[in-house]
Amino acid sequence: MRTLRALARLALTVLHALHGVAIVLLAFRRMDRAARHARIRWWADKMLRVMGVRRVVEGMPHTGATLLAANHVSWLDIVALHSVCPQARFVSKADVKHWPLINRLVDAADTLYIERERKRDAMRVVHQIAEALKRGEMVAVFPEGTTGDGHALLPFHANLLQAAIAVEAPVQPVALRFSEPGHKVSPAAAYVGDTTLLQSVWRIACAEALTVHLRLLPALGTRHADRRALAERVRESIAESL
Repeated sequence: MRTLRALARLALTVLHALHGVAIVLLAFRRMDRAARHARIRWWADKMLRVMGVRRVVEGMPHTGATLLAANHVSWLDIVALHSVCPQARFVSKADVKHWPLINRLVDAADTLYIERERKRDAMRVVHQIAEALKRGEMVAVFPEGTTGDGHALLPFHANLLQAAIAVEAPVQPVALRFSEPGHKVSPAAAYVGDTTLLQSVWRIACAEALTVHLRLLPALGTRHADRRALAERVRESIAESL
């Protein structure tokens, strides 16, 4: 029965992803920004539900220009955050542009891409984030730069936080945690090591009562901040919350 349920979840996940691509191709161009954000929230919320993931949210997203800085556990982090902050533009590795179908969904959310193999590319993305913040937009980053196992935080990179300092936009830390019965930190949600995307999707589909906890913490001011000190403050805030 558990395998049958997982297969059903997987089928619904694929159908919902295809539905999202259809919306992007056929309807997004006719929608204004508010309508797009509403559709993104709906799609992300339903994706969690079809995968059997319950969501628990504490706190409220900061209004106006904001840089969200969250710890990174899974590809599902983006879906969970978009179900709460559909207006957030994520910074993603450039490889995602070459993922079939998924790249359509990622592009539709106005994602900013970074080529991590090129050290100078980070400066280009910092300027893009700063321009987005100047326009009053919300941008989301994962300062760890990669996913962790959920038990401990990796070091936080400070480069992208410089964009918020440059325009004096607040940084809002977000603590993400996945749990399941018997595990305060879910092993099923961890997307680390040699785990492939398909393996991760299957593990999540097989999980029992998987819950994603999102705690949106008070925003931090950035005026005259040192980026490394700011990165450490954000990391400490998330670590204490977790």
